[in-house]
Amino acid sequence: MAAVVALQDLRRPAVFALQTLAVAACYYAAGRLGLLRQLVVEDAVVTPIWPPTGVAVACLLLFGLRTWPGIALGALCVVLSISSIQPAVVGTLVGNTAAPVCAYYMLRKVGFRTDLARLRDGVSLVFLGALTATLVSATAGAGLLVLTGKLASGGFWLVWSAWWAGDAMGVLIVTPVLLLLHGAQRQLRALRWREALVLTVVACVVVPFATHSDLSMLFLVYPLLIWAALRFQLAGSMLCALFASVMVTIAATDQVGPFERLTRIEVMIKLQAFNGGMALTALLLSAVITEQLNTRRSVEQACQELVEVLEHLTAGETPPSRPPMSAKDRL
Repeated sequence: MAAVVALQDLRRPAVFALQTLAVAACYYAAGRLGLLRQLVVEDAVVTPIWPPTGVAVACLLLFGLRTWPGIALGALCVVLSISSIQPAVVGTLVGNTAAPVCAYYMLRKVGFRTDLARLRDGVSLVFLGALTATLVSATAGAGLLVLTGKLASGGFWLVWSAWWAGDAMGVLIVTPVLLLLHGAQRQLRALRWREALVLTVVACVVVPFATHSDLSMLFLVYPLLIWAALRFQLAGSMLCALFASVMVTIAATDQVGPFERLTRIEVMIKLQAFNGGMALTALLLSAVITEQLNTRRSVEQACQELVEVLEHLTAGETPPSRPPMSAKDRL
């Protein structure tokens, strides 16, 4: 017995170390992807979408607060890959670690569920996880650039807003996709697979055209989001939003299509407005549809149970007892 306890005591640090390294590797990989596309605002380099923030929030929600050392280690590796350790860099590292932790605490406080099956979960992720918590990293990063003299005080708000929008977009787009992949269990019927294939083909044609056309056809993405949300809920809408966000970010950083002949500030504003509106539409619409479908299933189940009870009463039999519904099933 003592040997088993000792073995378990040895496994815990090993599992924690492996989990920390895995989270750090995922954060670093997401950071390198985010750095592939950059915008220059007031001589400061910012990313339109910062995926590591979304990865960090997802890891905290799925595996708990014990993953924060992996987030800090991953952020340090990203920083070291592009710069040396300086006071501003240290502040950025602290801010990038603190923001996801704040998001985790706020979402836990309001009873957030990772299946995103309720409208309240979508709203909480948008307003607490994305728009509120990322104020920490944006303020720390832009503020320390001003304090260290790398950014003029007049450019603080512009850089701050670009930083905040990039982190918020990481949470809005990346976090739901990772939560979806972690909880994916249901398999589609053959008919739904065919429809999913048709939707994928249409998206692969329409989205590149809309994001690179000189005719400013970005609005064509929204019917695809609605189709995906109606038929495939969160899985369809968020994957469609992720693909559209990647394509429009490529077009914006290359300044082609609807972003041609725009200044860098105008590119940033137009890109973030489109990405933000698209992500909000996809996330909240799919949450509303999923909640309505769950409500419908609950009503149908209750009606079926009532029919069975009436059949037993009509036959003079005692209705079979049923276990009470859990709180999760009632919501």
